[in-house]
Amino acid sequence: MPSHFSSDASPQATPTLVEAAPKHDYLSTLIKTRSAGALCQGLRIRGAAPRLISRFNECVARSGLGSAQTSLWREDLPILSDDLAADRRRTLELMRPIDTNGVCALRGALLEFTDGVADLIIVASRRFIDAATIRDIATLLTGEAVPDACVPLVVRSPKAAEIHCNDGAASIPEWGLGGQPPKPGYGEMKGRAFNAAVSPQRLVEAISLVLTRFEARTSAVFGMLGNPAGARARGIPHARLLSIGIEQTATVSDLASAVHMSLVTGSATEEPAGITDAAVGIVWSVERDARDGETEFRSYQTPPFALSIEPHVRDGRVIGITYGFDRGCFSTAMVQTFDSAVASVCEFLEREHAEGASRVLASIGLLDAASAADVAACGALKRLPSGFKPFRIEQRIAAFAASQSDARAVTYEHRSLSYRELDGLSDQIAGVLGEIGVREGDRVGVCLDRSLELVPVMLAVFKAGAAYVPLDPAYPADRIAYTLTDARPALVVGAPGALPTGLEIRSIDLDTLLARAACFAGPLPQQPRSASAGAYVIYTSGSTGRPKGVVVPHRNVASLVAATEDDFALSSADTWTMFHSSAFDFSVWEIWGCLATGGHLVVVPYWITRSPEEYAQLLAREAVTVLNQTPSAFAQLLAAESRAEQKLAVRLVIFGGEALDARMLLRWFDRYPEPVCRLVNMFGITETTVHVTAETITRTHALANSRVVGRALPGWHVYVMDGHRHPLPLGVPGEIYVGGVGVANHYLNREDLNKQRFLSDPFADGRMYRSGDRGRLLKDGRLEHLGRLDSQVKIRGFRIELDEIRAVLLECPYVSAAAVVANRSSADDAASARLDAYVVLASGTVAGVRRHAANVLPEHMLPSTVTPLQSLPLTANGKLDAARLPTPKFGSSSNKASRESPGEAVRQAAPENSGGSLLEALRQIWSNVLDLDVGPDDNFFDLGGNSLYAVRLATAMRDQGLPALPLRELYLRQTLRGIAGYLDSANAPEAREAAQQ
Repeated sequence: MPSHFSSDASPQATPTLVEAAPKHDYLSTLIKTRSAGALCQGLRIRGAAPRLISRFNECVARSGLGSAQTSLWREDLPILSDDLAADRRRTLELMRPIDTNGVCALRGALLEFTDGVADLIIVASRRFIDAATIRDIATLLTGEAVPDACVPLVVRSPKAAEIHCNDGAASIPEWGLGGQPPKPGYGEMKGRAFNAAVSPQRLVEAISLVLTRFEARTSAVFGMLGNPAGARARGIPHARLLSIGIEQTATVSDLASAVHMSLVTGSATEEPAGITDAAVGIVWSVERDARDGETEFRSYQTPPFALSIEPHVRDGRVIGITYGFDRGCFSTAMVQTFDSAVASVCEFLEREHAEGASRVLASIGLLDAASAADVAACGALKRLPSGFKPFRIEQRIAAFAASQSDARAVTYEHRSLSYRELDGLSDQIAGVLGEIGVREGDRVGVCLDRSLELVPVMLAVFKAGAAYVPLDPAYPADRIAYTLTDARPALVVGAPGALPTGLEIRSIDLDTLLARAACFAGPLPQQPRSASAGAYVIYTSGSTGRPKGVVVPHRNVASLVAATEDDFALSSADTWTMFHSSAFDFSVWEIWGCLATGGHLVVVPYWITRSPEEYAQLLAREAVTVLNQTPSAFAQLLAAESRAEQKLAVRLVIFGGEALDARMLLRWFDRYPEPVCRLVNMFGITETTVHVTAETITRTHALANSRVVGRALPGWHVYVMDGHRHPLPLGVPGEIYVGGVGVANHYLNREDLNKQRFLSDPFADGRMYRSGDRGRLLKDGRLEHLGRLDSQVKIRGFRIELDEIRAVLLECPYVSAAAVVANRSSADDAASARLDAYVVLASGTVAGVRRHAANVLPEHMLPSTVTPLQSLPLTANGKLDAARLPTPKFGSSSNKASRESPGEAVRQAAPENSGGSLLEALRQIWSNVLDLDVGPDDNFFDLGGNSLYAVRLATAMRDQGLPALPLRELYLRQTLRGIAGYLDSANAPEAREAAQQ
């Protein structure tokens, strides 16, 4: 059980040993899960052969061991005792294990050499003999003294019924390898020499504190063989599993009390809840490999723990440490890192105890000031170009309008704008915005579908001195209304019918705006404007149930362009696509990254973004050179592009928005080798201006499925800190903080959240953003991304707060409790990612819950399943027990609750008898893709369908010779019967022929 702090325990008191009744002896777990060599100790004694034999027999007699439990053999070796061959033979005997599941407890081998010297090699099983016994045996063999005859030489061995069967090996800490690949075999390393010897208890305190920080836990769990006193202790097993709890408010004195109670009373000998074994352990023993010519000890043959910490104790004080470790679990570099942290904390705790031990543990970091500064510098290796000056986006584009006026700037379908036309049209629109009241510092909502005019409108907002607030017209009216109410824009530009009614916000539809702009004579008022002013406000998912607006200034976008322009060789020769919604921050990079470097931007129509085949054709037709994709979308494009005969002109692919499984890129490398097309994985956050790091992906990355996301961009800083905001050593996982030129201004109207997330940078001027992402810095400054610390998830590129979805569900009047979890049907398949909701209903139906959620949440945040429960399963602490949630229930034809859509009438109008054989062919395809038994009236999206599965349906239909299904029709009709009716009427001869085949 975890040790609790007690004010009655004095860390300075002399240990008083008491009887303790452990739940089970941890030794039994070690016997079941460790190799024989891990639980074998070795001893070498040099002397005269007759005396050694006599003493050995006396030890056996004193031990009470039976003849079957001991053995001794002699061997004459025709070599001198100081020959290299003699040393190899001694090592061989010391390292020959005893089967710890057998009855043998003690084995002796007497080696006699031609110079009259004899070495007695003893190997003992820890199942019967502990370190104190080995010391007593050594004393008997050397004849230095006669141990107390009342003290038994052999400890109790666990009975068969007491052997604890562990279901699996100890959980290896995530920090063990520090992001490096494992290696075979075992390693040994001497730790850093202490400036001054420390008490054994202080060492355990330091190890406890370091483990909690390395593992981000409130308790340190580790094993222990032996005890610090070095003597046999009644009531305290010589093998224990300890859990030292460390509360947020605990002091140095509290920690000392907890460790003291564990060490001297055996109070922590019960296994911690849910934990049966430990990867890290302390081995208290005689000094390891202490060669004095006559005696040599070995505490183990192979490390009993994946990381075995063996203190060197002299006169009751620890003077150093030796580490034995499994290279498959711990790298040498991380063992060195761990040792350095333990030594530093040890020395710090010694000083604190001398000064009163009242300091709160949360205020103690693992690194001294100099080391922390070095680690911080590792995450900020590059600076922006020396001549860089922040610019406003519209000024940069105006410069290209002057230098390459006739070059294409924006294309949508068959229409294009040159840089001169883009600049002129945006001037005219800006003039109208000014006429109707948009002023410096205002915000302007832009609620437009993809079109040729979308970019000029956003550019015009800049020229009017305002910041744009992008809104996706496809979002539910309630969500758009909330965003507008929160952002309080001076004006909203929207497509006809796109804006909710009843809002007291000025608006103008696009057609009216363009008509008035055509009549604007200009010129625009010229006035200096700051690059520090807000450029846009993008709303991202929020845990409170409503999204939050991130205010990003022009200078941040300018810095992003400056940080990447040279490295990516961005120029006016490039053609980019705007693939993502303007309400998704990836679009900021696509639009302004392109136009601020003089490139040609192709705005991709919505339905083409949903069709990989058509998108691949567009990429080829427009000779696109720079492609930005989420990994989920690229996986679909890759499959479609691989079937095309014509190769693409793409020279640069940038991944972002979600974790990249690099293995899928092997097919791309076969078609586009690394010198032809560069692939870059970028980690980014809306609050730090789209991108933070960049890593060029090679075939080696793909083969290793690397999670490394690269070094910080020039001007950006990456820190990894513990829960108390102390920098962590390189290789240790923690929370990612981002500083530098990309940090956004603030959240709009969220002062409390601003104080929690936008913090003063301790290592540089300015602020840093607390991301909530987990990661670790590698020694070369690259960042490895390890997921999230909170309920936030990434699905198909969208950043989603599960708590926001839960809050929306709880707003439904008949939902009394709710939970939302992210799942994958297949760990390797991004398309199978989904959101599963569970609700406790006081009344009403699941269909009503779905309709309520659909009125507020955008499509990418709608749960794929909603499962009703009598109550939510909870842990003993009253938290959701996600492991006990049942398998989710998918929607079916008997319980339809799809979002109201323009296709509802189309679905209802589908003929009842549409295409019997075609319907069956479609049903089989849907069942195979969705891995469900699908009925004719089941709704594709209620069954967990999404845009990625939709692409697979279209591909499977094509492969089986069925007529082509435009994705638009799937979104409109959504059921098997509706799709069959459409295909039967639109492609009657082809559909029937394919179905019959």
